[in-house]
Amino acid sequence: MSERSTVDSFFTKFTSAVDGIELPEKFTFPLCYTPHPLSIRAALELQVRLESEGLGHNFGLENGEEEGALGKMFGVLVVKNKDGELGYLSAFSGKLGGQNHHRGFVPPVFDILTEGGFFLKEEEVLNDLNRKIEEIEKDPEYHAAKAELKHESALADAEMKELNDAFKAARRIRKAERADIASLSVDVATEMQVRQRQESLQQQFEIKAKSAYWQDRLEEFKSKVDAYENRVDAMKNERKQRSGALQQQLFDSYYFLNSHREEKSLADIFQKGGLDQPPAGAGECAAPKLLHFAFKNDLKPIALAEFWWGLSPSSEVRKHKQYYPACKGKCEPILTHMLEGVDMDVNPMLSGPEAGIEIEVVFEDEHLAVVNKPADLLAVPGKNVEESVFTHMKKRYPSATGPLTVHRLDMATSGLMLIAKSDAAHKSLQRQFIKRIIKKRYVAVLDGEIQSTSGTIELPLRVDLFDRPRQMVCEEHGRQAVTHWELIEVNGGKSRVYFYPITGRTHQLRVHSAHPQGLNIPIIGDDLYGTKSNRLHLHAERIEFIHPLKGNRMVVQIDAPF
Repeated sequence: MSERSTVDSFFTKFTSAVDGIELPEKFTFPLCYTPHPLSIRAALELQVRLESEGLGHNFGLENGEEEGALGKMFGVLVVKNKDGELGYLSAFSGKLGGQNHHRGFVPPVFDILTEGGFFLKEEEVLNDLNRKIEEIEKDPEYHAAKAELKHESALADAEMKELNDAFKAARRIRKAERADIASLSVDVATEMQVRQRQESLQQQFEIKAKSAYWQDRLEEFKSKVDAYENRVDAMKNERKQRSGALQQQLFDSYYFLNSHREEKSLADIFQKGGLDQPPAGAGECAAPKLLHFAFKNDLKPIALAEFWWGLSPSSEVRKHKQYYPACKGKCEPILTHMLEGVDMDVNPMLSGPEAGIEIEVVFEDEHLAVVNKPADLLAVPGKNVEESVFTHMKKRYPSATGPLTVHRLDMATSGLMLIAKSDAAHKSLQRQFIKRIIKKRYVAVLDGEIQSTSGTIELPLRVDLFDRPRQMVCEEHGRQAVTHWELIEVNGGKSRVYFYPITGRTHQLRVHSAHPQGLNIPIIGDDLYGTKSNRLHLHAERIEFIHPLKGNRMVVQIDAPF
């Protein structure tokens, strides 16, 4: 097959007219974007195909198919070919139906499933090690040896405890006898001391002899168990070394082109970023696949978009047909190399709020203030943006002795924040947060209709290590997160609710609202867990606390601006 025909088999012309859609001035910034109309048109056309073709994968979209189902991230890259024709490329992240290749989807940058390739060969070796380890761990003789060792160890512990307890009891008796030694004659006292010493030495000898007996006896049983476990440990160590070597060989086999057709391996890309090695799965996401194919085949990238198709994972928030940016942990270093020299949209995460922003002070006295934080303003200075509630308060209260900010709100969230003007006020208010004396109420508008009227959501949260600042549900490592909620009204297909957070985890209300095990409806304007809008419709409208110095209970409230 010629190079041209190879490209044509992946280059899809739009089936609907796009002449009236203006081309973007710059390429999509992939880590934070609003999909361009051309990307949306391409994604919709691909979704029509996905609706008619299963592609050998269970997406969980049919009733009764939830078991074993999982959605997938798909990507579309609008491109121009050498003839100036506009079309798009399609890709999926990872494998689909256990395969790397499907008609119309660009191939992986490196195909680990190539027949006779090093990956499959080494994978079989690793699978063989796994089978051998499993056989030993299930061996009845191994379990019998462990049971015998456990039984004999219990007998040894019981007998040694009995001997030690007898020794301690005898020692107490000897001590009581010595209490009357002053009333005894010298001969009787001397005889008693000799006898006591002999008794003590005899008991100590018995304890040492019995301990040596059990040590030798248990060693026989332990050696039987060790024979099995040493074999398992050796195989596990070999598996670890082989797995690490295979991973490194994979990293060295992935080479990514950029717009200048410069190649760089996955290992080099991440080492340049200061990381020892790439995370598992790096390089298999849709965006790098699409760009690599485009640069390799002289296709000009115009616009990019990625969307989720199917059932959401249990840990992350992924909505069917929702658009998502490329992940930071796996894709950002790769895309930084690949898009070098490409004229891109400005990274919105590097820009601060509009100039002249003002923060309303709702209440203040000589000890504290309660301010109304605007949406899209940081609570404290960030990595790239300095302007924040803290910097504003520092200017407003230059003589304040306390750390000022007592707690935080998400950048996108508006509403009430406590400001401490003294160290004493700060410590008191922080103590109230720790003891959960402070009560907060948020109001939010959700992008859908809630059927029930109130409830409690308990979903433990932790940061997504590969896509900060996203949070994910994690039963194993997540921190407890509890939210009470109450429905206010349903209007026009939207639900207005009160949130009462019992804990204060990052993005708690946003995840608890959007997650399938929570309310399963994202907050309007949530660009991380829902759909971007003019702003996040989440507002901290009410706070109750004890005045840190006066001791009276205070309630401050300010209505939401939406």
